[in-house]
Amino acid sequence: MGRALGRRPHGAHRPLPLHRAAGEVRPGPADRPGDAVTSAATVAAVPGRGHWVRGVVQDVAPPGVDDLAPGYLDPALLPVELLADAAGRALAEYGPAALTYGENQGALRLRALLAERTPDDPDFAGPEQVMLTAGTSQALHLIATTLARPGDVVLLDEASYDLAQRLFTDCGLLLRRIASDEGGTSVPALDEAARAVRAEGRRVAFLYATPTFHNPTGRTFSRARREELLSVAARHGVLVVEDDAYAELALDPGEPVPSMAGIAGHRGVLRLRTFAKTLAPGLRLGWLTGEPGLVGRLAGHGLVQSGGALNHTMSMMVTRLLEDGAYDRHLPVLRAGLRERRAALLRGLTSAGACGWTATPSRGGFFLWLECAPGLPEEQLIAKAFASRMRIAPGSRFGHAGRTAVRLSYAFNPPGLLERAGRRLATHLHDPARHQEGKGSC
Repeated sequence: MGRALGRRPHGAHRPLPLHRAAGEVRPGPADRPGDAVTSAATVAAVPGRGHWVRGVVQDVAPPGVDDLAPGYLDPALLPVELLADAAGRALAEYGPAALTYGENQGALRLRALLAERTPDDPDFAGPEQVMLTAGTSQALHLIATTLARPGDVVLLDEASYDLAQRLFTDCGLLLRRIASDEGGTSVPALDEAARAVRAEGRRVAFLYATPTFHNPTGRTFSRARREELLSVAARHGVLVVEDDAYAELALDPGEPVPSMAGIAGHRGVLRLRTFAKTLAPGLRLGWLTGEPGLVGRLAGHGLVQSGGALNHTMSMMVTRLLEDGAYDRHLPVLRAGLRERRAALLRGLTSAGACGWTATPSRGGFFLWLECAPGLPEEQLIAKAFASRMRIAPGSRFGHAGRTAVRLSYAFNPPGLLERAGRRLATHLHDPARHQEGKGSC
C-alpha cells in the first residue's frame, strides 16, 4: 500500500514542510533547500556573474558558499546573445503581433514546430494536440485546478520533485507516495495504491511521473517499466502526467527511451515540456501535449481565455530559434557543458577516497543522487556541509525516507568549483567504520 504523509484521515495526506537546512525546517523558493547560510542582507554580486544578486534573482548564495542545491543552469550556460538576437528578429518580423494577446493555445506556427519534435508518437495529430504554457510549474497548476478537485489524490514516487508536491497541496490535492526500486516506480505498488484510494472513497487525480532523468534520483525508467505503469494506469482509469523537463538533455550515447506519452499514443497521458532547462527559466515558456479533448479543456481555462497565450512575446522569440535551427545548434553546446560539469563533480567525489556512499548513474539532466554511508544521519551531514560553507539538497526534502541521501546539482557551477566542492563533500561522507574493519578505501 502506498505510504502516506502526516496524520490526516483516510490515508491520503499533505506533505511535511519541504525544506531543511542545519536542523531548521522552513519553506523556500523554487528548487532549493532553506537558506540559513544566506544572510538577508547579502546583495553583493557573485564575482563574474554581474547582476546575479538578491532582488533580481530568486536565490543567491553569499560569496564563499558552494551551492550544489539549485536546479538552475550556470549563468555561463545561459545563451544571452542568442536570445537577444532572437528578440530583435522576432519583433522585426512579427511587429505589433508579437506584443498583443496571443492565440489562446499558442501561436500556430510554434505549435506546429513543437509537434514536429514528437517523433516517438507516430499517431501524433499535430498542433491541435499542443498547448503553450508558462513552464512546467504553471502547467502543473493548470492541470491541478482544471482536471482535479480539492480532496483528490495525486499518486507519485516516494521521492519526487518537492515543489510539485507543494503546488499540488496548495491546490487542495492530497499525496499518496508509491514505493520505487532501481528501475523506477514499483508497478505492484502503483496498482495497490490506486486500489486503496478507491477503497477509501476518494478519486485519483492523476499519476505524476518523471521517468526520464528523474528528479531527484536521476534514474531513467526502461521501456518495459513504462509500459507496465501505463497498463496499470489505464486499468484504473488514471491519467498520467509525464513531467519531461530534461528530455533533450541526454548526456551519454544511446537510443533514447520513448516517452510514456509516445508509447501510449498520448491516450491517457499529458506530457509536459519546458525551455527552462534548455534555454532559460526566465523565459517562462513550455508546452504540453495530449489528446485534443484534454488539451481543449486546459485551453478553455479562464486564465487563458482572459490573457491569451501564456508568454506570447517570448514564444515568438523561440519560434525564430526553432525556425532557423539556432535552438538545435545550441543544444549540443549545452550538453557538452553539462557533461563537463558532471564529470568534474564525480571526479571530486571519487578522488577523496571516501567510503560507504553510492551514486546513482545519471545519464542526463542536472542531478546526481548520492546515498550516504549507513548510519550517517541526514541532520549530521547537512550540518557538516553547512559548517563548511556548502548548500546541498537533503533527500527528505523530496520525501525520501531511509538511508540518508542527497541530491547534488552539477548544472549551476563551473567545473573547477564542482570538483573542489565534490572533494570537500566527500570528506563528510566518509565511513570510518570501514577502515576500522580493515576494508580500506572504496
